[in-house]
Amino acid sequence: MSSFFGFFSRYCKAATTQPHTPTSTVETPFEYSDRSVDEPRPIKVAVIGAGYSGLLAAIRLSQRVRNVDLTVYEASDGVGGTWHLNQYPGLACDIPSHAYQFTFESKRDWSAYYAPGPEIRQYLEGIAERYNVLPYIEFRHRLVHARFSVPSSKWTLMMQRPVSTDASSGTGLAEQTAMEDFEVEADVVLTGIGVLNRWSWPDIAGLQDFKGNIIHSAQWDTGEGDVSLGWEDTVKTWGDKKVAVIGVGASALQIVPALQPKVGKLFNYVRGKTWIGVPFVGNMLAALSKSSPDKNYHFTEEDKAKFQDDEFYRQFRRELEDELNSAHKFTINNTEESKQGRELFERIMRQKLEKRPWIADYIIPDFPVGARRLTPAPGYLEAVCEDNVEFKTTPITRITPTGIETSDGQHQELDVIICATGFDVSFQLPFPVIGRNNLTLNEANTPHPRTYLSMATAGFPNWLHLLGPNSGVGAGSLLIMIEKMTDYAVEVVLKMQRENIKSMEPTKEAVDEFDEYLDAYFTRTVFSAKCKSWYKMGKEEGRIVGMWPGSPLHAVKTFSHPRWEDYKYTYHTPSGSRANRFAFLGNGETYNERIGNGDLAWYLRDVDYPPRLPDPPDPAEAPIS
Repeated sequence: MSSFFGFFSRYCKAATTQPHTPTSTVETPFEYSDRSVDEPRPIKVAVIGAGYSGLLAAIRLSQRVRNVDLTVYEASDGVGGTWHLNQYPGLACDIPSHAYQFTFESKRDWSAYYAPGPEIRQYLEGIAERYNVLPYIEFRHRLVHARFSVPSSKWTLMMQRPVSTDASSGTGLAEQTAMEDFEVEADVVLTGIGVLNRWSWPDIAGLQDFKGNIIHSAQWDTGEGDVSLGWEDTVKTWGDKKVAVIGVGASALQIVPALQPKVGKLFNYVRGKTWIGVPFVGNMLAALSKSSPDKNYHFTEEDKAKFQDDEFYRQFRRELEDELNSAHKFTINNTEESKQGRELFERIMRQKLEKRPWIADYIIPDFPVGARRLTPAPGYLEAVCEDNVEFKTTPITRITPTGIETSDGQHQELDVIICATGFDVSFQLPFPVIGRNNLTLNEANTPHPRTYLSMATAGFPNWLHLLGPNSGVGAGSLLIMIEKMTDYAVEVVLKMQRENIKSMEPTKEAVDEFDEYLDAYFTRTVFSAKCKSWYKMGKEEGRIVGMWPGSPLHAVKTFSHPRWEDYKYTYHTPSGSRANRFAFLGNGETYNERIGNGDLAWYLRDVDYPPRLPDPPDPAEAPIS
């Protein structure tokens, strides 16, 4: 009988299946839709930002999701996120270059152990070209408002884009950029805007009164030379200038050693304390460099040639990431690793400060290693010991038209002031995002962000964060976090598409319990120590909102197995039909059956063969004794 149906189906035209309306006593009946169970419905996804997260989202969505309308909105004029926007002196990666790349796109010719910023930007630009995601990106498009519509379960995004006008407009300029607002709708929004992207000026009296050159590290523009040629071009005339760098965070630790040989006199105003990290050095790197790369090791052409050997490179990369991941134990309070790390870091810092040992008393912290962002800062401690550098620890009271005045009444005349004073880490967005019941995301993030696995927020359906609250790492590479969070986001999109889901958001109970877990976990970590950190929204004490509650490997396992039961859903239904979670089952066919010419035996292509014992020997073939 079955062979008859197989024969019959090959010669008969497929009949159109009409929706069936069962007899029901309810006022609104259920009707199934005439679609295949595996026929993906159209879905529109908007990605905000074209840094590491946004680029990867574009790559994976275009690769894995059929019938998707994808757009990436980037506020600047190029890809790279922070690596496109930042151009300050000494800008570099603070983890080893070979661990700061995607698993599927290795770069084997990094110039240095800690790659300079422009090289990372070039890597990302190459990624965008090689994986053909540039057609999806709208540059100079800034999100200014977002609102979720409950009836449609769509987000309406108000965007701003530039409009160019010529001299005929009466501006008197050959080209004048104006901005226009326009609206777009999206079923799903993925944000890849990161945390450290909204820089802020320090709260110092008289900041605007300074008559010299005042610069923020995150908006490097000296007004001298062509910034596009690099920072060295903009400081060519600084050989006799007096330059101040305010801060001792990650940016300042890179700026000071970069500028020290380029300026007449450098003053580093330091208010806080920080640990200067020890470079991660595996056996293979030590063999390459012939010593520990105490400063940033620059790979030779011979080194790069060795990396072209697949086996050598794989071993190098695995050893490097193994060492990075093993550092997680340093983040747990009172472990032997934590104690040994503190002793090692302090010994090395004091050795580097032998020329000015008094600096150690001001910069070496009381809090544990890793309590705030840790950076290797190659060359910084050596730079503050140079003759043309002064390490200033007296608090600043005000900035005058000609310099900086400190609380001891001293005044320092200056030509340039560089504010390396960080970012707005309050998780308060500069634009409104309005979810259900007119709740704004900024309200939901007050007094601290409350998320589901750092990726979703209750009340904001179909809105996912990539590297949102509680997604930083204290050890290991952030890139594997980005990859696995992106994989998770893609699975959300596929689930919505596959099961005809209109909206999905985490339940309040799931958010509450993740919040409870965060509180319990962080009490045993060094992040809870009293010190001012962006991990705690710039406060000395309080909720840890910057870090993932565990190692990167812990996060990989977590995101690999989504708990779909932690979400609540609404479903698309045919017009006039009652909602039914199984409506996605459609007309009882698969897509290949529906179109009549697909593979109807696909399950035989990739058979999962379980292990089995070998067959017993045939007695007939046994040797005759």
